[in-house]
Order: sequence, then C-alpha cells, then structure tokens
Amino acid sequence: MKYRIKKETKPTLPTYGKYKAVAVHYQTVESRQIVKEAAQRMGTHPSNVRGVLLSLAEVINNHLREGDRVRLEDWGMMKLEIESEKVDNLKDFKAKKHIRGVRLHFLPESSEGTQALYQGITFEKDKNG
Repeated sequence: MKYRIKKETKPTLPTYGKYKAVAVHYQTVESRQIVKEAAQRMGTHPSNVRGVLLSLAEVINNHLREGDRVRLEDWGMMKLEIESEKVDNLKDFKAKKHIRGVRLHFLPESSEGTQALYQGITFEKDKNG
C-alpha cells in the first residue's frame, strides 16, 4: 500500500501542524470490473453476478437503514452510525438541528484478534509525495 506524508492543516485539531501518513489511491475499481472478475472466478456469466450484486446491495442497504448491523461471513460487519453535535441539556437536543449526518462503519472479519483483510499489507512511500 502506497502512502504520502501530509501535514495536518486544520487549526482546530490538536494535531495541527504535525505530519501523518495517508493512503494513496490511484484508481477506483467500478462494479463492472468486480462483476467481471467474480464471474471469471466462478465460471459463470457476468449478468448472473451483477444480478446477485444488485440484490445484495438492495437487501443490505434496507437492513442498514432499519438500524440493523449486517455481518457478511469472511468479510466483516457493517453498520450505520449517527454523527451529532453534543448538547449540555437533554431537553435542548433537536434531531434536525444537531444530527449532522450518518456514516457507514465497516469492521473487517476477525479471527483470534487478526483480520484477514489486513494480512500481507506492506507500506511503501509514494514517489510523487
């Protein structure tokens, strides 16, 4: 995995002015490519994989919107979390005013404290940064 070193530029953060490693992403792999590669591995037609992928996305998204956690065997668990401002008094909290948004959290599958998703990752500084 390639990385670059970046300086924290947000003055409101306690880490302002410090340096950190950030991942470099060269490309975005679209669903067409994922479908094609999965179909080749499975020895099936890409349209079969695409149909399954679309159905899975619909079912998973519905469960996430309902507040369920979704665990996919050999991959991990995902859930939606609310981001909100903090208020001093419970009676002052108004959802429309204080809830800023929703984030998807993904927790990779773990076995005995190790996560297969992270196995074998090596780090190399990007030549352009």
